[in-house]
Amino acid sequence: MAQELVLAERVDGIATLRLNNGVTNAICRELVDELAVHIGRLGSEPETRGLVLTSASGKFFCIGLDIPSLFDLPREEFTSFYKAYNRLCLDLYALPMPTVCAIPGHAIAGGCILTLCCDYRIIAEGKKLVGLNEVKLGVPVPYPADRILRDMVGSLNAREIAGTGEFYGPAEAFDLGLVDMVLPPDEVLDFAKDKTRQLAGMDRSAFGIIKHNRIGPVLDQINANLESREEVFIDRWYAPETREKLKEAMQSF
Repeated sequence: MAQELVLAERVDGIATLRLNNGVTNAICRELVDELAVHIGRLGSEPETRGLVLTSASGKFFCIGLDIPSLFDLPREEFTSFYKAYNRLCLDLYALPMPTVCAIPGHAIAGGCILTLCCDYRIIAEGKKLVGLNEVKLGVPVPYPADRILRDMVGSLNAREIAGTGEFYGPAEAFDLGLVDMVLPPDEVLDFAKDKTRQLAGMDRSAFGIIKHNRIGPVLDQINANLESREEVFIDRWYAPETREKLKEAMQSF
């Protein structure tokens, strides 16, 4: 029996999805597809009122794209993966219910992007790193994440985060607006669930309208430009200088 890459449970109307792809939760096509199925179901389940996204690993929330499994893909197959990943992120971002990310470990690159697509982000204190290091790999931050980041943390902080590719500890991530709260590791998940229950207790229709008013302009901008910006990213992925940087990055996996 194939391993479930996403562990799902629902208690009292609150769904919890745990990434479960080894220690690092690297984002492969199978993880994208499995998580997309769960997110799609949540949007059509009237009994589900909120989502907590977290990890089965205490060391990593998610290391980002699974470079070793993606590196040798022909352009057509990588394009299919990349578009599916962006669609997953947008579906999570637009989910018409409260979403809270409980971050027990490192959230890097594509993993950090998943956290940004949630309404709130709660990270464990300690040696946890968060950041978007795409520029150091020779690719831009994916366009949906770029727009979401700028709306969330402001242009100046987004310039620093995306332009330098640095990683930040919990306190720095909080100061930059990448996370909403820093808590002891054993309190992160319970707090995330309590926060989700609190938000889910609001009028569902009113909450959905408020959320749409907040994210609607961002989604409109993303959808108007997504196809061309995806091509830009894919071109960079296959650029010779990027291939060398990606080979070096594989050592982290």
